[in-house]
Amino acid sequence: MADLSTAPLTQLRIAELDPQDRIAEFFKVYELTLSETADRQRIDNRIADDAVLRAAVFLAREVLDPIRRAFGSFTPNSVYRSQELERRLKGKPSSWISTSQHTLGCACDVEIVAKPTLELAAWACANLPVFDQVICECYDAAKGPNSGWVHISILPDTAKNRRQQLSYVRDPTSGRLVYVAGLQASTA
Repeated sequence: MADLSTAPLTQLRIAELDPQDRIAEFFKVYELTLSETADRQRIDNRIADDAVLRAAVFLAREVLDPIRRAFGSFTPNSVYRSQELERRLKGKPSSWISTSQHTLGCACDVEIVAKPTLELAAWACANLPVFDQVICECYDAAKGPNSGWVHISILPDTAKNRRQQLSYVRDPTSGRLVYVAGLQASTA
């Protein structure tokens, strides 16, 4: 096990890493690919290439480490997702190609047991110096303060990060899940 937590991103190569290598202050390589769904369904969820690895390590250092510093130990719901895992999660055919930032190693989904979802999303917006999107996903106050999760993405080219604050909530008229500006709960 190597401690590569301060190694320049350009020096990291997926073929040279052990899953137990530390790539951020609090995270190891294997934590970036954890997926109960992939494990249960025997889906290969290994990081595909060096660019995706470097994006995922950047995310771990710039997003996940600050969250762990602030709230203590947690395991992200999802960081990297292979195309096969994305298809399975979204019920899509084998020809479908996801555009999710998870497939690029640029996104994570986070829940903190002792922190209400809407508060975690607001904390991320206020305390992360750079992010592309913070999305409060599937939060429904009627289901309790910890319903849903927070999706946070960051692009390695920090100049391209948009600092978008969104919510993925149930539309009260149609009942469908939709993206809306700002951090809010479902009202349907």
